[in-house]
Amino acid sequence: MHSSDEWARRRRARAEAARKKKIRKLQFLTAAICLLVILTVTAVWLHNGTPNGANPGQNTSAGNQGGLPEGTEQTLPAETEETQPYVEIARASILATGDVLPHGPLVKAGLQGNTYSFDNFFAYIRNYVTQADFSVANLETTLAGDDNGYAYSGYPRFNCPDAMVDALKNAGFDMLLTANNHAYDTDSLGLLRTQEVIADRGLLHLGTTQTADEPHYLVQNINGIKVGMVCYTYGQIDADSGKKSVNGRTISQSVSDQINVFDYDRLDRFYAEMEELMQTMEAQGAEATVLYLHWGNEYKLKANDYQTLIAQKMCDLGVDVIVGGHPHVVEPVELLTSRSDASHRTLCIYSVGNAVSNQRSSNMDMNTGHTEDGVLFSFTFVKYSDGCVYLDDASVLPTWVYLRNNGTSKSYDILPLDKTIPDWKQAFDIGEATLKKAEESYDRTQALVGPGMEDALVYFSQSRMAREQVYHTEENGVG
Repeated sequence: MHSSDEWARRRRARAEAARKKKIRKLQFLTAAICLLVILTVTAVWLHNGTPNGANPGQNTSAGNQGGLPEGTEQTLPAETEETQPYVEIARASILATGDVLPHGPLVKAGLQGNTYSFDNFFAYIRNYVTQADFSVANLETTLAGDDNGYAYSGYPRFNCPDAMVDALKNAGFDMLLTANNHAYDTDSLGLLRTQEVIADRGLLHLGTTQTADEPHYLVQNINGIKVGMVCYTYGQIDADSGKKSVNGRTISQSVSDQINVFDYDRLDRFYAEMEELMQTMEAQGAEATVLYLHWGNEYKLKANDYQTLIAQKMCDLGVDVIVGGHPHVVEPVELLTSRSDASHRTLCIYSVGNAVSNQRSSNMDMNTGHTEDGVLFSFTFVKYSDGCVYLDDASVLPTWVYLRNNGTSKSYDILPLDKTIPDWKQAFDIGEATLKKAEESYDRTQALVGPGMEDALVYFSQSRMAREQVYHTEENGVG
């Protein structure tokens, strides 16, 4: 993203380039006209020469008084170089949602006979997920299976049926985040098998790798724009041995380098890694960057000092968007300005909350309902024909997990609290009391993300108008 000073500089540069292009066109036309005159004179001389018995220069054709050979049209050659406007050539939208946290009751709700299905959990948000060019969810569990010495379980050591990935794929998600504090709940086997299951379903994953040699990042071509993406989770890294641990569980040395972990007490190491990753992704063609961070304090409604410190540093490094998770509640949105490049902005949502979980207000110490809330956080990059890519827009759609109890079965339905839907009761098949809870969830989330989103949208609008002045002016060849 660029400041008004940067846009002014680029506008002057484009104007100068356009002026030089016009000079080149005039030079080309002058040369073409001179060549045409020479060819015409030569053709006339040949036509009126001695083979026909006439003196050189004598015009013997009564029907050709214009001095050109018969059959010759008086036209100029077409221009080989046109002054073209800089136009939008690509647009890529990315959607991210929060923690898929399959507690025991939630897993049980997916049991249908001898198999599992969680498709209905995501049925109401499927249209939103599929409309985005690229959709991401945080898979906060492992997939160790139930025949490898591990049983399906929820907190404190998550192990979920593979059917959860099937449901996420069916809902339209393209990538799952696998670096979080529960990534090692079923040891090395779970860490690796989780990735195998995701890959087997044709989905991407980010934050963990199958081998230490694999890239710890992804550069994905999304609708014509190359987006570099990285995912990290908080954890501990021993200062002497370098051993990593998450949730107090030491990661085996054999897979220690296969999960992205940062330590709050060793942030310089994290910053150095991120700086190197940013350079590597750029070298591989990344035109925009997104960082997914598992960080912060659980059940806190605002970012802690570490989060704001890290976010600012990532902005300074050039990250375009930060998507946070782990607190299990929604946290605010903030538009940051780089301290090293005032023209660069970073859009940060500190926490996208829970996508789906069993953290109901009735069984939580935090009984405000915030743990039932989440968002569909969307943002859009735009690319122009001069190669520049900008963060153009963003939106936050609140979601609420409705625990639907049909007497003999339960379902954890993620409801999109979309104000363009005229009748939530009818659309979601809910009663008046449930409607009231959904409206309260909407208000809770809006109170948290609204102010930051307003700032961001004002900035995007101003930036868009400034770009229009640069890209659509006479100086750039556009009338």
